Amino acid sequence: MKHEFWFVVGSQSLYGPAVLETVKSRAEEMARELSKALPYPLVYKVTAKSNQEIKEIVKEANFRDECAGIITWCHTFSPSKMWIDGLRNLQKPWCHFATQYNKEIPNEEIDMDFMNLNQAAHGDREHGFIGTRLRKPRKVIAGYWQNAEVQKRIGDWMKAAVGVAVSKEMKVMRFGDNMREVAVTEGDKVETQIKLGWQVNTWAVGDLVKEMNAVTEAEIDALMAEYEAAYEIATDNLAAIRYQAREEIALKKLMDREGCRAFSNTFQDLYGMEQLPGLAAQHLMAQGYGFGAEGDWKVSAMTAILKAMGEGGNGASGFMEDYTYHLVEGQEYSLGAHMLEVCPSLAADKPRIETHHLGIGMNEKDPARLVFEGKAGKGIVVSLIDMGGRLRLIVQDIEAVKPILPMPNLPVARVMWRAMPDLTTGVECWIAAGGAHHTVLSYDVSAEMMRDWARMMDIEFVHITKDTTPEKLEEELLVKDLIWKLK
Repeated sequence: MKHEFWFVVGSQSLYGPAVLETVKSRAEEMARELSKALPYPLVYKVTAKSNQEIKEIVKEANFRDECAGIITWCHTFSPSKMWIDGLRNLQKPWCHFATQYNKEIPNEEIDMDFMNLNQAAHGDREHGFIGTRLRKPRKVIAGYWQNAEVQKRIGDWMKAAVGVAVSKEMKVMRFGDNMREVAVTEGDKVETQIKLGWQVNTWAVGDLVKEMNAVTEAEIDALMAEYEAAYEIATDNLAAIRYQAREEIALKKLMDREGCRAFSNTFQDLYGMEQLPGLAAQHLMAQGYGFGAEGDWKVSAMTAILKAMGEGGNGASGFMEDYTYHLVEGQEYSLGAHMLEVCPSLAADKPRIETHHLGIGMNEKDPARLVFEGKAGKGIVVSLIDMGGRLRLIVQDIEAVKPILPMPNLPVARVMWRAMPDLTTGVECWIAAGGAHHTVLSYDVSAEMMRDWARMMDIEFVHITKDTTPEKLEEELLVKDLIWKLK
């Protein structure tokens, strides 16, 4: 699906046809020029002057799949009562862009005609009131439309809105149930489908095995060539790699056939399989599919969503798990990894395919996996949890570093980072908020984008930053608990 966003400009018939033609011409120019700087096209649709026009454009936006959201701006004064019916029925993300065509006030030219035409400061306040009065979730961005930072903020909002579009079409394929006795990977799948649009259903492991048995040697040969081009082969056990290729081809066929963008499995349910998918899961994530280990369907879907929101539609985001800490004073870091399945989009250098023993679960043979160090840089980790009656999205700012230890005997991909505001305080805050051990780590999706996504999906948002303290967070969580229970 190629996404686009619609530019709806507010005015009224009072100004006469000449002014309205100027508004239309300027709006078309702005949409055309902004599209050059934004990640998705901004399409000028209408200069809305009546209740009926607004209702019609909203109705069309709601039912056009390519429209991922609308951006409104009031070039002139647009009486907001005529927006009520349209905005009340709007089902797509909404950004109110408070800008104006001219950058500065022209000292010699300004007169009442200029004022009547260029009164976005007037019109956007009227427009803003009705959004607030309707209690309609929206993003407000103010600034000059040709400013690079303003354009970046609009672009980031667009990416969050695309995350909403992906969420509403999300289908997760589960093989096996959650890891036994684990609490945080559970959740209300019915409520999640109502709230987020996710369809989360189970397929038998036998379905996957049947599909694996139908994979041809020629198909495996073709995928092996892809592996050789993308990764360094650091094992003589080519049979293990070929088995992972067989798993990947079968998984992809099943998911594509059912329209699924994400999957989960568990090492406790591999009946008929020799290996837990490792390299197979990693290479699928590199293509934009979501994954969750131990039956964690929530992190699986969130991985796919953050990937869709990332740079170029498949950014540096991946399934992650907090494993262990380095608690040396002045060198406090978290080590994130997993048994097999960390996305190579997080890698600092070319990943290596290695084969090692996996002493857990139902593996009959040693699985192949990608081994690498994660890249340094600022990022976030994201956890979606079920609070019983509502969903909470937790985001923590992090700074990833080149791992400070070589760890030569750790045969998995690994990322090392400093959690904000510092490791131990960050851990206290994460635990207090209920954050899971499974997360999505992202280098190119920002906390503001995740806040926008949570607002669009109407779920609770908690952000742990460099300024967060356990005391402040405790108060915030208490207040939010009361607010969300009232909602």
